[in-house]
Amino acid sequence: MNNQLQRTKFLLYKSENGKIKVDVLVQDETVWLTQEQMAELFGRDRTVITKHINNIFKEGELEEKSNVQNLHFAHSDKPIKYYNLDIIISVGYRVKSLQGTRFRQWATQHLKEFIIKGFTMDDERLKDLRQIFGKDYFDEQLERIRDVRSSERRVYQKITDIYAQCSVDYDPNHEISQEFFATVQNKLHFAIVGETAAEIIYNRVDSTKQNMGLTSWKNAPHGKIRKNDVVVAKNYLSLDELDFFNRIVTMYLDYAELQARNKQVMTMKDWVFK
Repeated sequence: MNNQLQRTKFLLYKSENGKIKVDVLVQDETVWLTQEQMAELFGRDRTVITKHINNIFKEGELEEKSNVQNLHFAHSDKPIKYYNLDIIISVGYRVKSLQGTRFRQWATQHLKEFIIKGFTMDDERLKDLRQIFGKDYFDEQLERIRDVRSSERRVYQKITDIYAQCSVDYDPNHEISQEFFATVQNKLHFAIVGETAAEIIYNRVDSTKQNMGLTSWKNAPHGKIRKNDVVVAKNYLSLDELDFFNRIVTMYLDYAELQARNKQVMTMKDWVFK
């Protein structure tokens, strides 16, 4: 084991309540857990984990020498055994528990590639040797963000693009996603004028004003105003408000790019609350 040993928070997989996180050791492009930590991870007694590990070695599925290491810590009188990611996955496929079942469902879909490339950490990671996992992950994220930034899509849609493309646990059917997509426009409009999209339209549409109070529309300035134009709240914003609108989106994109540069993996919940 040559690489620097590091302790960190690691999201191995997500249960329904999203709380399956363990404090792991990171080294040699893998993670290491004790039997006690695996017991917590899979919701079973440590003796059950011990039995499965012994069977894994006995049946020749994995060899003990390359997958187990004994580590000495100041607070312990004797070395503590740590087991790597291959062992963790093998135990996860054997253990019988609700958490074990959820792990198998998750692992069947994502397998080891996602664990290595799409993990999350609670601590901000620095650009040094501790950057062990996902060597290309953040470069890909930056590329995605820049593609979104340069796209011709509507400004608010760029935010939904960032959410969809840069959430490590993205699920379009999750209630968090449904809420995000349903409210993102209203959040933007409320930040600018203190009104929701519907309130802006209701308060500003006026048949007595030039262009019904619209300041922009699809075929502006000389094209016809169509039905779809009058139900878009952004079309009623003043030039100053539009400038503010665009600046907020730019700040959001800058924030997304900064997170990728700082090697910070983001979940759906992270994007919603940011």
